[in-house]
Amino acid sequence: MRRKYRVFAGTFSVLTSVVLAFTLLIQSSLPDRFYLTEGEQFDMSSDYGLSQTVKTVEKGIPLTGGPGESYQVDLRLFGAIAVKNVQVQVVPKQYVIPGGFPFGIKMFTDGVMVVGISDLLTPQGKANPAQEAGIHMGDVILQINGQTVLSNEDVAEIIGASAGRPVTLVMKRKEDVFPLQLKPVLGEDGTYKAGIWVRDSSAGIGTMTFLDPATNTFGGLGHGVCDVDTGEILPLSSGEIVEVSITGVEKGKSGQPGELKGSFGRQTIGTLGINGETGVFGRMQTNMITGDPVPLAMRQEVKEGPAVLYTTLEGTEPQEYAIEIERVYFGDGNPTKNMIIRITDPRLLAETGGIVQGMSGSPILQNGKLVGAVTHVFVNDPTKGYAIFAENMETTRSILIS
Repeated sequence: MRRKYRVFAGTFSVLTSVVLAFTLLIQSSLPDRFYLTEGEQFDMSSDYGLSQTVKTVEKGIPLTGGPGESYQVDLRLFGAIAVKNVQVQVVPKQYVIPGGFPFGIKMFTDGVMVVGISDLLTPQGKANPAQEAGIHMGDVILQINGQTVLSNEDVAEIIGASAGRPVTLVMKRKEDVFPLQLKPVLGEDGTYKAGIWVRDSSAGIGTMTFLDPATNTFGGLGHGVCDVDTGEILPLSSGEIVEVSITGVEKGKSGQPGELKGSFGRQTIGTLGINGETGVFGRMQTNMITGDPVPLAMRQEVKEGPAVLYTTLEGTEPQEYAIEIERVYFGDGNPTKNMIIRITDPRLLAETGGIVQGMSGSPILQNGKLVGAVTHVFVNDPTKGYAIFAENMETTRSILIS
C-alpha cells in the first residue's frame, strides 16, 4: 500500500512540475499587452504555435469594443490554472495596401559612424588616438569642437586642422550622448589623424511591405538598415527611396544565402523618415499609392498554417507565392523574429531556392489580412526564415503621423 502511495505521489509530483514548467514557459512568452482591432473578437483558443498547451487556454473570450477601450483579461490553462493577466487595448481598424515591389534605399547618417579603429605610424612609433580616447566601434560622432559632422570629409578636415591640439567630440553610443577628448597625432604623410574609419551613407535594395493610402506613408524591409562592419543600425539624417527593377536572382543554398539583383532607376518615389529596428518608414509620392487595401492584423490573429507571400523576382511587379507559417512567437523579446515561415511554392523554390537577400520586407497575408513580412533567412536552410508581425511595423510607422 505504501509503495503504491509513493508511486502515486511521485507521479503526481512529476506531473505538477511539468504543468508548472509549461505554465511558466507560456507566461514568459506572452506580452503584457495585446491590441484588439475594433469589431474583432479577442480569442486565445486557437493554435498559434507558442506551444501545444496554448490550445488549452480558456476558450474564446467574448471581448470586443470600441477604439480607446481597455480590458484586463486573465488567461488560464485547462480553464483553471492562471497563466497571466494581460491588458487588451482596442484600436481602430487599419487598412493598408500590401507592397511586394522592390525599392532602392539611399540614406545619409545623422553624424558619422565609427566602423574601424586602427594604429597609426608616427615619427615616434605606433599610436592609437581613438582607442586612447575611449572610442568604440559602432559609436556615432555628432560634433567635433562644436561643429556638426555629416561626412567623412568633415571629420578629416577638422582633425587635419587641429595641429595636434586636443579636440572635443560629442559621441552617441546606443542611446547615450556624451563628450570625450581626443588628441590627433601627426602621421607619416604629414597630416594629423585620429585613427578612425567612419561611414556617412548607405545604399541597398529591399522590398516594400505596405502603404497607407490615408497618410501616404509606408513601411518596408522589416528590419533596420545596418552598417556592414559593425552590425549597428545606421542613424538616419536624411534619405530617399527610388525605383528599382529586378534583373536577376542568385539562387540560395545551404550555407550561402542568395540575392536579388537589381538596377536603380532615376525616379525618386519617396522620402525616408525612420530607420529603426522594425524597418524603414517614410512618405510616398501620391502617384505611387495604388492597389486594394486589406486589414492589418494584430499578433493574436496570426495562426500556424498556409499563407501567401508577395515578392518580385523580375522587373517591378510582385507575384503571389504560397508559404507555411510554422511557428508564432508572441513575446516582445525580439521584435523582428515573430514567426518562422517556410516557402512551399514550387515556383519560388525553383527560382530562388527559398528566401534570398533583397526579399526582406516582402508582405505576408493570411485570411485576407496583412500579418507580417519576411526579415531573415535561415543560412543553413534557405527554404525557411523569420518574419515580423505587421503590428510591430505599424507601431513604428505610426510615429510618423503622430
